[in-house]
Amino acid sequence: MRITVEKKKRLLTLTDGGRTLLSCAVALGTAPEGPKEAAGDGKTPEGEYYVCLKKMGKYGPSLGVSYPNETDARRAGAEETLLACIRERAERKERPPWGTALGGEIYIHGGGADRDWTAGCIALSDENAKTLYDLISIGTEIRIVP
Repeated sequence: MRITVEKKKRLLTLTDGGRTLLSCAVALGTAPEGPKEAAGDGKTPEGEYYVCLKKMGKYGPSLGVSYPNETDARRAGAEETLLACIRERAERKERPPWGTALGGEIYIHGGGADRDWTAGCIALSDENAKTLYDLISIGTEIRIVP
């Protein structure tokens, strides 16, 4: 399975092979254009990620996005120790470090998709968030494109 988020179209699609299992509207961060670069910038990341955790959160069923990945960290000039930590956790499909200047704690969650309102997360209707949560597992690929 793979989750694809098209930021410009405000669209999330879950596919399994060539079959579409879910297609729904999304809301993004308050400054949605361009890739996320730092904590608090209001941007939603762009790149290749995976689901690194599942939890019930403030906005219902929530899927953790493995931001920052190694590409994000390199672009920001991160030190080798952080890059190594991100690589190691990616190999195990674990959550990357979220307490860095790059930001983190990016989720796909409920709360509504009628306007861009998140701090960088991807918000769906509560119903679509539950459907997605029930269908996927840790390690599911996430592709976020402009």
